Amino acid sequence: MRVPEITAVPDAPAYMEGVINLRGKIVTVLDLRKRFGKSASPLHRRSRILVVEHKGRLAGMIVDEASEVLKIPASDIEPAPGMMQEGGLDCVTGLGKYNGRLIILLDVGKVLDFRQNNIPDTATETTASGKAAVQSAAAGKK
Repeated sequence: MRVPEITAVPDAPAYMEGVINLRGKIVTVLDLRKRFGKSASPLHRRSRILVVEHKGRLAGMIVDEASEVLKIPASDIEPAPGMMQEGGLDCVTGLGKYNGRLIILLDVGKVLDFRQNNIPDTATETTASGKAAVQSAAAGKK
């Protein structure tokens, strides 16, 4: 969705932009750039909020742009390299191969875990075998 007016929340972590009202439901919104330790980028017409449901709650993630929703077959997903896991990149669940591109797959639960502070600087969304993956460019265009 396009980025609407966001209501700030006092004492929230720096990466939590605030909340929005989405069809009568309150949705917490975080900036993926800030979440991954990058500097914030000004919002522009291609900025979007990716809304996800996790543990029965809705959350929004601001990204630079969202180009498409992908379904990547389990056979085209490889586990994250061990080096990523050892280097503190534990939110990376795997790498999806799609039309000659590599899509970094993130564990949304770990991205949304507000107590976790060591998140890497990647910016794609979630997937485990057979779930939909959403490619975004929050950490920069490819």
